[in-house]
Amino acid sequence: MYSTAAQYNHPPNYPVTMVCKGIDGAPEGTDIIGRIFAGVVSYRGKKTCYDTNYYNYPSETSVGWQWQTCSEMVIPIGRRENGTMFPPSPFSLHQFIKDCKDLYGVPPRPHWITTHYGGHDIKLVLKRFGSNIIFSNGLRDPYSSGAVLEDLSESIVAVKTLNGSHCLDILQAHKTDPEWLVMQRNIEIKIVDEWLTRYYADLQALKNQNN
Repeated sequence: MYSTAAQYNHPPNYPVTMVCKGIDGAPEGTDIIGRIFAGVVSYRGKKTCYDTNYYNYPSETSVGWQWQTCSEMVIPIGRRENGTMFPPSPFSLHQFIKDCKDLYGVPPRPHWITTHYGGHDIKLVLKRFGSNIIFSNGLRDPYSSGAVLEDLSESIVAVKTLNGSHCLDILQAHKTDPEWLVMQRNIEIKIVDEWLTRYYADLQALKNQNN
C-alpha cells in the first residue's frame, strides 16, 4: 500500500496525503498500530474486512511488467535493515533468476541494457546516438530520483512537473485534471507533432529528389 501510494500519488486525492492525514488525525493517545490502521482506513475506506492480497492479484499490466523485468530490465529493488516498520527484504539475484525461470522459463539478463545501449553513462550515449525521446517525469514519483530531468539535445528533452507522479501524463484525461497536467500533455503532444511534421517534410523532399 505504501509503495503504491508513493508511486501513484495522483491528484486530486493524492494518496500519500490521505494516508498521512489518517495517521496524523488519529485521536490523541492512539498507539502506533492504531495510527497505522487509521492511515489504511483513510486510504482504502472504512471496511469490515481488508483484503491483504489486494495488491498481489495478477493483471495484464503486472504480468507484462514481470515479463519485461525478467527478460530485459533487472531492477534490484530491496530493503535492508533500516530501523523502520518495514521488515528487511534484500534483493537476491539468485532468487530472482529462479523466480523468472519458474514463471516464464527465461533467465534474466542483468547487463542487457548497458550492453545493448552502449555503456553505463546513459546520458553520454543518448547525446551521441539518440534522438526524438521525451523523458517525462513527475517529481512526486520516487523513480524520478534516477530520471533524466534536463534536456540532453534538441530532440532529447525532459518534461517534468513538480506535483506529477508515476505515468500520470499518459493516463486518460479527466475534467478534474489540474492545469499543470493539461499543460504537460499539451507540451508533449506539440513536441511529437513537430517530430512528425519534420519527418513527413523530409520524406517528401526525398521523394522529390528521386522524381
